[in-house]
Amino acid sequence: METVTTCFKLTFSAEQFRDAQAYVDDMKRHPKRVFWIGKENKSDEELVYSVIAHRILSGFYNMQNARYTTAQILDMTNRRN
Repeated sequence: METVTTCFKLTFSAEQFRDAQAYVDDMKRHPKRVFWIGKENKSDEELVYSVIAHRILSGFYNMQNARYTTAQILDMTNRRN
C-alpha cells in the first residue's frame, strides 16, 4: 500500500470556528470518547482546526452539509512518501 502526504489550504467562517470550538469544549467533558485517540497532546487550537478540516473534507466527499463544501478548499498539494 502506498502512502501520500496531502496538504490542504482551507478557508472557514467565524461561525464554523465557533461550532468547532463548541464541539471541542464538549469533547473535553467526555475524556473517554473515541475523539481523543491520538489527540492527547494537541492544543485547543490544533483540535479546533482538526475539527474544521474534518468537517470540510467530509462535506467535500459526502456533500451532506452545505456549510462544509468544495468552495472552502483553496489548494491541495500531494507528495508520495
